[in-house]
Amino acid sequence: MMKKLTSAAISLLFISYSNVLFAETVAPTANSVAAPVHTEKSTHWTYRGVTGAEHWGDLSPKFSTCKTGKNQSPINIDTDALDADLAPIKFKYNMLTADNITNTGHSIKVNMWSGGNITVDNQVFDLKQFHFHTPSENTINGKHAPLEAHFVHLNKAGDIAVVAMLFEPGSSDRTLATLIQSMPMAAGQSNKLDSKALKNMEGEFKSTEYFRFNGSLTTPPCTEGVRWIVMRKPMSISDSQLLTFQKALKTPNSRPVQPLNARIVTK
Repeated sequence: MMKKLTSAAISLLFISYSNVLFAETVAPTANSVAAPVHTEKSTHWTYRGVTGAEHWGDLSPKFSTCKTGKNQSPINIDTDALDADLAPIKFKYNMLTADNITNTGHSIKVNMWSGGNITVDNQVFDLKQFHFHTPSENTINGKHAPLEAHFVHLNKAGDIAVVAMLFEPGSSDRTLATLIQSMPMAAGQSNKLDSKALKNMEGEFKSTEYFRFNGSLTTPPCTEGVRWIVMRKPMSISDSQLLTFQKALKTPNSRPVQPLNARIVTK
């Protein structure tokens, strides 16, 4: 039975539940969301320098939305957002099986084999992958968190819903600890995950404790029309866990905050 998400349950949401969208291009396959890593056929992009975020829109005609889009992500979220009495997001993360954990050169990404969905706007979105940015891409009242996780979901029509979880300095996170054991430290490397690696994320929850806005993928081609759900309660990450992510990624992998324009953030 679905039950109200308590503080303990929220903690389970990453201990327990824990580009391109949030840094990876979304190209749905049967079981995963592909990312445009540095392949011969893809346009090379980075987060800094002449191929960095400020220049993405000029690197390829396919990336033009990165420059011309009006609903781009990430954004700064003001905690005084409009109180819209949002409907609960329903999380159904059962029998989660991950395929692998990959260092794409743009992020650390966990590709899902099966299991996990959310219900948003009376539509079911299946969990395809989740990945990490350090520091966070979305900011709260102008402040970055040390780490942000993006849980990428697709519905049957191919529409995207992303659940973002911020991490603040504190105690070690058990789910991160499990993933770090298999985390590739070099770009292009991928390691299989144990079938029980995501066991702590399994469960059913519902929550109204989130910010909601319309946005885009946060990496090229910056496609718009993405449902963004940013959880209001952050998780914790230890200094050593954060350092491991930073060593694996080598450089910050966060797109700068984009103009809100005419959008309204609700909570």
